Amino acid sequence: MAHDYLIIGAGPAGLQLAASLERDGADYVVLERGSVPGAFFTRFPRHRQLISINKVHTGYDDPELRLRMDWNSILSDDPELLFTRYSPRYFPPADDLVRYLADFAKRTGARVRYDTAVTGVSRDADGSFTVTAEHGETWQARRLVVATGVSLPNVPDIPGIELAENYVSFDPDPESFTGQRVLVIGRGNSAFETADGLMENAAVIHVVGSGSLQLAWRTHYVGHLRAVNNNFLDSYQLKSQNALLDGRVVEIRREGDGFAVPVAFERVNEVVKDLHYDRVIVAAGFRFDASFFDDTCRPDLVVDGRFPDLTPAGESVNVPGLYFAGTLMQGPHFKKATTGFIHGFRYTVRSLYRTLRQRHHGEAWPVTELGDATERAVDAVITRVNRSSALWQQFGVLGDLLLLGPDGSLRYAEEVPVGHVPDTVRAGEFGAVAAHAVITLEYGEDHDKVDPFDVTAGRKSQQDVAGLDGRYLHPVVRWYQGGGFVAEHHLTENLENEWDSEEVHRAPLRAFLTARRDTGAPVAP
Repeated sequence: MAHDYLIIGAGPAGLQLAASLERDGADYVVLERGSVPGAFFTRFPRHRQLISINKVHTGYDDPELRLRMDWNSILSDDPELLFTRYSPRYFPPADDLVRYLADFAKRTGARVRYDTAVTGVSRDADGSFTVTAEHGETWQARRLVVATGVSLPNVPDIPGIELAENYVSFDPDPESFTGQRVLVIGRGNSAFETADGLMENAAVIHVVGSGSLQLAWRTHYVGHLRAVNNNFLDSYQLKSQNALLDGRVVEIRREGDGFAVPVAFERVNEVVKDLHYDRVIVAAGFRFDASFFDDTCRPDLVVDGRFPDLTPAGESVNVPGLYFAGTLMQGPHFKKATTGFIHGFRYTVRSLYRTLRQRHHGEAWPVTELGDATERAVDAVITRVNRSSALWQQFGVLGDLLLLGPDGSLRYAEEVPVGHVPDTVRAGEFGAVAAHAVITLEYGEDHDKVDPFDVTAGRKSQQDVAGLDGRYLHPVVRWYQGGGFVAEHHLTENLENEWDSEEVHRAPLRAFLTARRDTGAPVAP
């Protein structure tokens, strides 16, 4: 007999979905190849410090606002299951996350089969899935949710790359690097985490990669290089025997007791220079392992084959009934949102759960009836943008909906994937809708092209209300009618992220919504 749901992977995403299904009394099972929940974090990051912040002291009593600064908790109905109870550290040890996930699995009653490595997945003629484990056990499921994370190292196509050590398996003990020349291939946090960890012992460290280095404090993408990992940049710019090489590794070849590595430098028109090292480490990130799918259900991939290609709802674009949860959901907005991280994907997993309940169990997406007064709509929008952690963390990816019925009534739905909105409205999944607004939090256009610490940049680009340029995170309300975009309104950004001033925020929003409802005429933001 087939289960309704089979989840592969008991990491943060798999556990959160399992907890929701368990609460509903659903028919499901979770298969986990490790012996503990979140087994990935027993090994990674290799230097054992997380870069996801854990801000215990926020000054807020509201648990929803506290989640804006808590990047490690997964969502549940149990107020005791918060990661902030497990560590006071701003950047906590990875072992604390492992301990937290084990407690989460136990307290929620998630039905997990540990030490069960999936080796094969096929799709049957009736559309259900058969999953096979390494010891020959099989399971059937009507719907399959893959929450395995990115478990394979991303290895660049470089001749001789097999001679290098890899981030996933090298010995990170700095003592073994004492007095050596080291090359780290990669431009992300794993590469710089490695370089920072070796600085006290290695004689020389070079970090190499193509393109301009992207810094998270400028791009607002938390997967770009974080300040906690970039002490190496100081040592480079202050001429302390370390260097960042902007270029492409041509090949790696053994030479004596070390390696010769020709590098084509981008700053000098691909001039190639032979450099010599004692050790070479590849730290180029991770990718999805799709090897266990057979040809009946092999999902299409994107981003150079690193992630599955998904619909906005989290379903494979080419395999109906195959869903993905967690960091594997980031393909459609790779390096543009927080979906690759717990504090982002916990909300997309919650929206996936609501989608599954809606599609397969006839359970409507939760909505709040507001009546027909515009002021109720203003109150709802202002309350949500000032409080929601989902809109805050999943900026531009999840949005609230303000739904206008043909009779003038207003309803409000929370945390719908923005890319999924047109299909849901067109299909009538929210009932009869004459027009609707999508409410998001977003950074302004070209926000990543301005140095936020350059005081002259703001003077050059002051265009919006109150002398602000609107590049920082702020609420955006977009109005749609007849299936098309009509107008948008931006609420002025605020240093404390409080968008509740009558004059600056509420009155302009009220005017915008009133005009859209009554006349359809454009109103300036």
